Amino acid sequence: MKKLFALFLLIVLAAGGAAAWLWYGITQPYQDFAAGGVFVDVPHGASQRHVAYLLRANGVVRNAMAFEIYARRHPKRTLQAGEYFFDRAMTGQEVFWKLANGQVYQQPFTVREGETMFDIARELEAGKFMRAGDFLYAAGDPGLIHDFAPGAQTLEGFLFPATYELPRHPAASELTAEMVHKFKEEWRRIASPVAGPTDAGGHRAVNRIVTLASLVERETPKPEERPLVAGAFENRLRLGMRLQCDPTVIYGMERLGRYNGTLTGKDLSFDTPYNTYEHGGLPPGPIGNPGEASLRAALQPAQTNYLYFVANTQGGHFFSGTLAEHNKNVVKYRRLLAGLPADPPPPPPSPKKKPAKQHRGAAR
Repeated sequence: MKKLFALFLLIVLAAGGAAAWLWYGITQPYQDFAAGGVFVDVPHGASQRHVAYLLRANGVVRNAMAFEIYARRHPKRTLQAGEYFFDRAMTGQEVFWKLANGQVYQQPFTVREGETMFDIARELEAGKFMRAGDFLYAAGDPGLIHDFAPGAQTLEGFLFPATYELPRHPAASELTAEMVHKFKEEWRRIASPVAGPTDAGGHRAVNRIVTLASLVERETPKPEERPLVAGAFENRLRLGMRLQCDPTVIYGMERLGRYNGTLTGKDLSFDTPYNTYEHGGLPPGPIGNPGEASLRAALQPAQTNYLYFVANTQGGHFFSGTLAEHNKNVVKYRRLLAGLPADPPPPPPSPKKKPAKQHRGAAR
């Protein structure tokens, strides 16, 4: 009887010791990785046991068994796949809830208004997110917008400018899908109250509007000017005038790898489908990714008689409705570049002529 009691007491003590060991393993902070932190990639479909093994192998949790038991006590919560970053000591409980809430490692990446898919690709590569070529390959496939903008040749124009939270190594196709999804969300909000132009089938001509918006975006940084620029372009299109938009020339050259950062007078005759000096109408697609203000301007251009605009060296433009007015504005622009006032000083007043003296005749 004493032996049985002793055995029972031994089992109780062992169970209590094991419970204490497991409790300590899940409730006390632990760190067995370098001070710079460690990344742990939890694959899709991984079991709780495999996740516990990964965490223990990377020095994130003290006890894999304790972590697994704790996870099993929360059957309604799933450990989310993804890459996680740990840079401080944490309890096993804290680690579990970090994974259960899907707090994966992310860092911001901003697409600025007017950037082209080439700009975005270069910045992604510079940020070590992915190779530029991988992004350009994904952005070159317009499949994501065929139902939305059937005439689109690439995703250019539909990669909405915004800040995106990205993992260290996002998949290019997933990133372009997220950007296009953001565009469609914003488009529904911006365009739904506006009639806008339609195509031959009676559908809103999304590709045309986005193309016009991309030109507007590249021409002026001032939101208040964008409806004026859109209106001037629409006036020129209606009259059959060529748009003569420098950014379209740049974009066409960039697509061929021929743009070196400076546009010359000779480049204006470089023949690509995007050169609006050489070809009438809008280019065959967007030349960048416009933001909300430019999309609104393209949907509702200002109703003016403007046909021309030239920079005013203050970030804005001088607008005019005739070539004669435009030529005067060009002179203003050149004077401003030379550090002179836009308008020359008025000529000095001509000196007044003194009236001739009258001589009286001799008195008689």
